[in-house]
Amino acid sequence: MAKAPVIAVVGSASMDLTCYADVLPQAGQTLYGNQFTTGFGGKGANQAVMAALAGANVYMVGSIGNDLFGKSLEENFKNRKVNSEHIKISDLPTGVAHIWVDAQGQNRILIVPGANHDFNESHAAQAVASIPELSIVLGQCEVPQSVTTAAFVAAKKRGAITIFNPAPYQVLSPDLLSVTDWLIPNEVEFEEFVGAAPTSESLSQFRPGKNSIVTLGDKGAVLISEDGALTSIATTKVQAVDSTGAGDCFIGSFSFAIASGLDAKSAAEFACRIAALSVTRKGAQSSYPTAAEISTLS
Repeated sequence: MAKAPVIAVVGSASMDLTCYADVLPQAGQTLYGNQFTTGFGGKGANQAVMAALAGANVYMVGSIGNDLFGKSLEENFKNRKVNSEHIKISDLPTGVAHIWVDAQGQNRILIVPGANHDFNESHAAQAVASIPELSIVLGQCEVPQSVTTAAFVAAKKRGAITIFNPAPYQVLSPDLLSVTDWLIPNEVEFEEFVGAAPTSESLSQFRPGKNSIVTLGDKGAVLISEDGALTSIATTKVQAVDSTGAGDCFIGSFSFAIASGLDAKSAAEFACRIAALSVTRKGAQSSYPTAAEISTLS
């Protein structure tokens, strides 16, 4: 049996507080919802859990509060076989995400970072430098960019691949972009970057000399090579119930596939299949397929 690839995720861990309703309220309007749930989330934690489910040996690097939510997150990492030795216990409260989901499965999310902004560059860099046999380091925009940059610099010194998910969208620093091997925005974030919708022309001119992927929801994804060549990646057509966490599902799956030696096209196809299954279920991590289900999609 091949040895599991090692992936570090430098990012957020939060509790998701989710309300489902047929129609979401407008400003000043009060409506009844259909269901309320709490679940484990944070883009970093989601990506870590998905990579672990796919078969990677995953280390989470971040910060949680010394509170009930934080203790629950610690227990979830243990149950999901995600190593949490590099997670700081902060005096700030654990981060939360307030999520609204409508009848079409589309969501709106408001994030309160809390402890996710309470670990520094030194913590992240030392963690990345110390993890044995590291293949890939993942980052997102729910922790300070300076922290991710420090982690990526440490990763590059070790020859590890760096993958950045620019969500929620922020203007990215040149320092961070310079040490990012793969940039993976969704179509909304891509438009924020370039000021135009994803077309053949705008996609081919995105980050020349670097690899990128733009995820397109139910239209799959587009793989952009270093020379600007485009490869369309189809996805499985499904009835979407909840798209929360689907992008994280894609990135965790893609990272595992790349770390396992698949070429970029095959890795993106694998990730699209996993993400498509996730949107047929409610929640973020709770929607991710089991290892047994993943084995049927490989």
